[in-house]
Amino acid sequence: MADILILYYSHHGAVKEMAHLVARGVEHVSGAKARLRTVPRVSPVCEAVDPEVPDSGAPYAELRDLEECIAVAVGSPTRFGNMAAPMKYFWDGTGDLWMKGTLAGRPAAVFTSTASLHGGQETTLVSMMLPLLHHGMVIVGLPYTERDLVETATGGTPYGPSHLAGTTSSNPISDAEKRLCLALGRRLAEVALKLAR
Repeated sequence: MADILILYYSHHGAVKEMAHLVARGVEHVSGAKARLRTVPRVSPVCEAVDPEVPDSGAPYAELRDLEECIAVAVGSPTRFGNMAAPMKYFWDGTGDLWMKGTLAGRPAAVFTSTASLHGGQETTLVSMMLPLLHHGMVIVGLPYTERDLVETATGGTPYGPSHLAGTTSSNPISDAEKRLCLALGRRLAEVALKLAR
């Protein structure tokens, strides 16, 4: 089985739910296994630290997770049209892998959730692609053969799945958004297995 890393940061839970859906999509592909990892919050207080192991949920990502997996899907909520600071902080610490070219040629995908209809979903997805491109990764998006991209009245982009959580983060993930997350997981796994041959 080839591991595919599903790396996410979630503040209110929507991105976490999307990560689990992407992981389910990965595991629909024979020979692929999802590895769920998250990143700790970044504190504005320099001395504050999170525990080494999260109290619940996915373990924190380590660089070896990137080294051991044949692909990665990255998820973050939007922060003013950009990825959240904890995810940016994680990628800022991957310079050693960049110097060695560890991730070059591996496929990667992105997904996001935001509070408002015009909250910067697409720019957030592009912001997450930037470090992946610098690492030499191959970006996998969603083609318009996924009918939900054309028909959804909620989230969804060709850059990757998105979710409209609402200003109180209370909107459930729609059926179309769920299908797009599953589709991204399947597509990423299929591409990764082909490139790993």
